[in-house]
Amino acid sequence: MSKVTVVGAGNVGATCADVLAYREVAEEIVLVDIKEGIAEGKALDIWQKAPINQYDSRTLGSTNDYSKTAKSEVVVITSGLPRKPGMTRDDLIETNAGIVKSVTENIIKYSPNAIIIVVSNPLDVMTYQAHLTSGLPRNKVMGMAGILDTARYRAFLAEELNVSGKEIQAILLGGHGDTMVPLPRYTTVAGIPVTELVAKEKLDTIIERTKFGGGELVKLMGTSAWYAPGAAAAQMVEAILKNQRRVFPVCIKLDGEYGINDCYLGVPVILGKNGIEQVIELNLNAEEMALLQTSRGHVKEVMTVLDQLKS
Repeated sequence: MSKVTVVGAGNVGATCADVLAYREVAEEIVLVDIKEGIAEGKALDIWQKAPINQYDSRTLGSTNDYSKTAKSEVVVITSGLPRKPGMTRDDLIETNAGIVKSVTENIIKYSPNAIIIVVSNPLDVMTYQAHLTSGLPRNKVMGMAGILDTARYRAFLAEELNVSGKEIQAILLGGHGDTMVPLPRYTTVAGIPVTELVAKEKLDTIIERTKFGGGELVKLMGTSAWYAPGAAAAQMVEAILKNQRRVFPVCIKLDGEYGINDCYLGVPVILGKNGIEQVIELNLNAEEMALLQTSRGHVKEVMTVLDQLKS
């Protein structure tokens, strides 16, 4: 029986579970949360929607009882606190690293062969934490950011061109945040290079909006996004469980690719039944490589904060 666990039944986790159920990605989807009754309630709500939306995936909730997650094939970790006023970046890293470490230990205890997808922020360094704690090979521990970032980029382009978002293919590299590296050279509209359809000045504006896409939503709502991030994580789970071998930008530990070692960055990969089946190495030009190195420096700096907290 196919089984997926989503840890954290907040907005992102609950959305991810809902999309997984609606798309019948797994037979059983377990939601886990630390708050009493939240996971059980949301799982029950999703299950009661099944007769309306016509799906058979069974959703179950648990308050911190990880025994119910046993034998999960894929686990999505969305747990963690949002950054609050007065909280430094280092405070956020320390708090969320502790949460991700504890969650990962519990997951591995009951599902030692699970593939782990991290959504918790700061994304790149939380993927590092989950990898350290789990001891799993790098192809089985990854972070979700690139799919969300490319979705925002594609949505903005679809709006600008007044075409279906389905027609737009894009890839980006680097860390999750303002040092991400969108690649117009690898962006197409039904196979047509986007640079032939959108003026450079307009494209640069769209790229800048994409880089700060999360912040735009926080300003509007006072909280982080959840529909697109939850759906993006679910898309990764589906690619793995159905062995779709889809090409997505995903955060992974680089071991020499792009000339970078021991750093967690978003790069295009093939996702399939074994997790990351292959890292795709693009032939970057000098400008693109310089941007990627800037992003690497930023992520490495945050990884160093985590290393210092441990020592």
